[in-house]
Amino acid sequence: MTKTITFAITHFSVAFTVVWLMTGDLLISSLAAIIEPAVNTVAYHIHEKIWERRRERQAAQQEQAPLAPESRVCIS
Repeated sequence: MTKTITFAITHFSVAFTVVWLMTGDLLISSLAAIIEPAVNTVAYHIHEKIWERRRERQAAQQEQAPLAPESRVCIS
């Protein structure tokens, strides 16, 4: 969760700066810095959870995979 919070702070700062440089308007910059990163932060958190579940499924599949049969060489 700490990673998500620091990501949000960085995103708010970048969003505010970019919009302020484009518009010169503090109100519009503030609104953009609140709305867009807030939505994006939630999306990021969901994205991380999906990837975590994916990694867990892959690890479980690898544990359940049957071992490869030993190779035997037949000499005639």
